[in-house]
Amino acid sequence: MSLLTYAPAIAAGLLAAFVGFASSFAVVLQGFVAVGASPAQAASGLMAVSVAMGLCGMALSLRTRMPISIAWSTPGSALLAATAAPEGGFAVAVGAFVASGALIVLAGLWKPLGRAVAAIPPALANAMLAGVLLPLCLAPVRAVAEVPALALPVVLAWAVMARLNRLLAVPAAVVVAVGLIAATVTLPPGLIAGSIMPSPVLVMPEFAPAALVGIALPLFLVTMASQNIPGIAVLNANGYRPDPGPLFTATGLFSLAAAPVGSHAVNLAAITAAICAGPEAHPDPARRWPAALVAGAGYVVLGLGAGAAAAFVAAAPPVLIQAVAGLALLGAFAGALMAAVQVPQEREAAVVCFLVAGGGLTLFGIGGAFWGLLAGLALRALAHWRRG
Repeated sequence: MSLLTYAPAIAAGLLAAFVGFASSFAVVLQGFVAVGASPAQAASGLMAVSVAMGLCGMALSLRTRMPISIAWSTPGSALLAATAAPEGGFAVAVGAFVASGALIVLAGLWKPLGRAVAAIPPALANAMLAGVLLPLCLAPVRAVAEVPALALPVVLAWAVMARLNRLLAVPAAVVVAVGLIAATVTLPPGLIAGSIMPSPVLVMPEFAPAALVGIALPLFLVTMASQNIPGIAVLNANGYRPDPGPLFTATGLFSLAAAPVGSHAVNLAAITAAICAGPEAHPDPARRWPAALVAGAGYVVLGLGAGAAAAFVAAAPPVLIQAVAGLALLGAFAGALMAAVQVPQEREAAVVCFLVAGGGLTLFGIGGAFWGLLAGLALRALAHWRRG
């Protein structure tokens, strides 16, 4: 079979890697920094999660001969970005990453846990996600107010490109932001003189009850509900019927392996999965799997250059990076918010969940995502009891 036969799949894989990395790497870095990572640890985490998702996608695509696309947990990164640094620093956050990875493995191996996660009412899962995303989605507004000379061109580039090609809107904003940072900010000497590839930074995990409840459990829930389950749905919609359990287990194992180097979570892709699994990758569904293979290789290459991305982010005004992250998450926020209030009977509980999750509530060191879900479930149970 000639390479030309797979040209559409190769092109789709390259596009998926570029869109997947460029559209949300700022969110990933912001999440690591928010939970206490140093610049070196954040760069190491970005490299680790990129390489892990690339290798996982390549392995699963080769094994199944299906376009199994793997991504980092963007909702999980947004959760981290909205979470205060835990007492004990990044090592405690890494302990939460390990616990979350173990729960994902367990969800793949033990069907009742996977079913329990799938049984979380979609309205509440989406309301929790929307609440987590709200602070970051407000960042473009704050950036325009604080640094208008830098933020306005980024927002305009995103808006114009969104009208032409929505997939390239966020990458266009990233390119403009990088150009403005390079032109107006003094970059660290290491970015030019040093290696683009960051050095892996080993972090010994520490386990704290507050972080396990406030970071690990919400990270597990948003990764499963917002990434793994929709990822399966995208594959099913394109005619593929893989057994979900082994896929969840594989992503959990790769998450566990990469966590000590700073990675938070890898999971089934949803948006980029549609690029690799759809007819644009190849008219013949049996010949689309190389798209996910190429995307995985692209993630590995991009991850090895994570040092440059981390240095740019460290040199830029934080609100500008948050603005780029917010633009990347607007679509996810809108979709989650609409799904949260779609069912009238669930609307009140979903709104309470959204407000608590997005309001910055922290009790006993546990962030708002957990309390929002708990409040929504309690109100929903009360409403059902009142009606029944």
